[in-house]
Amino acid sequence: MTTLTKQDKIQIISSHLRNLEYRKYGIELDIIVEQAKTAPVSEVISKNQEYLDEISNQMAALNTELAAVNALTE
Repeated sequence: MTTLTKQDKIQIISSHLRNLEYRKYGIELDIIVEQAKTAPVSEVISKNQEYLDEISNQMAALNTELAAVNALTE
């Protein structure tokens, strides 16, 4: 059993979401940089796209958890 309040949980989830947003934007920049190269490596772009997809899945899971926490009564 946790002693965290509803607001504590919301803050933690929101923090995780914010960190994922930072990571997502960083990867988007990595893709831009790779595409700007004289000879971009398609595997690098592809791998970064996979990372973006993974982050999107993680964010969806956290948003589902956030909705569940928001539905809790205190």
